[in-house]
Amino acid sequence: MAKFDREMECHQIAWRRTAALSSGEFGLQNGRRYEWILPARSWEDGLWPGIQSTSGNSLPAYLDKDIKRHSGSHNLKSSWILCANLYFPFGAEPGMALLAGFLQHRVDPRIQNLDALELEYAEPLHSALHPSKLLGETAGTRGAVQTSPDVAFRVSGNGYRGLVLTEVKFTEHSFYGCSARRRKDGSDPLRRPGNPDPERCNSLGNVLANLESQCHQVRWGRKYWEHLGSITDKNALSDCCPAAHTGYQLLRQQALAEGIAASGEYDFVLSCAAIDDRNDILKKKLTSLDWKRFARNVPFTVFTHQCWVEWVRTHGDLGQWGDWLEYVDTRYGFRKLS
Repeated sequence: MAKFDREMECHQIAWRRTAALSSGEFGLQNGRRYEWILPARSWEDGLWPGIQSTSGNSLPAYLDKDIKRHSGSHNLKSSWILCANLYFPFGAEPGMALLAGFLQHRVDPRIQNLDALELEYAEPLHSALHPSKLLGETAGTRGAVQTSPDVAFRVSGNGYRGLVLTEVKFTEHSFYGCSARRRKDGSDPLRRPGNPDPERCNSLGNVLANLESQCHQVRWGRKYWEHLGSITDKNALSDCCPAAHTGYQLLRQQALAEGIAASGEYDFVLSCAAIDDRNDILKKKLTSLDWKRFARNVPFTVFTHQCWVEWVRTHGDLGQWGDWLEYVDTRYGFRKLS
């Protein structure tokens, strides 16, 4: 087990023992009970009280908009819950201006206003920019079986309209490997055929030169390379496909961002990863992926959760956000473990 993952496992257990949660029962993960897993029915115990059902900014009420809650949301190490705790509270006033200032400082200087924050982002189903049409991802929903960035920021400034798509990670070791590399046929409703030769992924040049025969995602009807193939850095063609082992989620998000940017619906589109600064394994994976080689039209930026929390600490009204700061510092150990 990775050092940071183990540290955070111990930290969440310690936090749970001191927090006033509704249940002391250990929850299930892969058929086994662990102290850092809540009972599935008690998943809200992992939320900051300011976004629980009883609050005026209820996350469960937001999810009623046809958004599927992550299946691991009862895991205290869940990056999905961390995303909700760190960013969702600032998608409504009085937090929007504070988050807009951070995005302007850390992501793009054109950003002046945060117009909306969306979890499990997707354009409307009838839109040409919906993942089913843009990426060929059929039978999915927001949060399941389609590319739905963890959090999206609709922004504006000086007459510009922008969109910032963000993949959020916590203790994960990578951005995961391509789903089309499995050899077995799928048991899901789509019954997608297995990959007869996953070794084809080891040469990106060959993949892009012969997409129909070399990329199994194309066999499945996926359109990622329609948006990325022509802009991929030629110096990367001798490498393994970046999605094969560690960059699949980034490739999908980048393809979505490039497709939306090409539509002209927004004046600018950005792709981001938000990570924990203590997660050295994930940082090394990002360095090895060198994702900016694949982000030619839509810029790719990385920021850390610590930078965001520190921004709130130094620029926010502590009368408004003091309780939130105390919660995230205690819950995630931003000060203790940094």
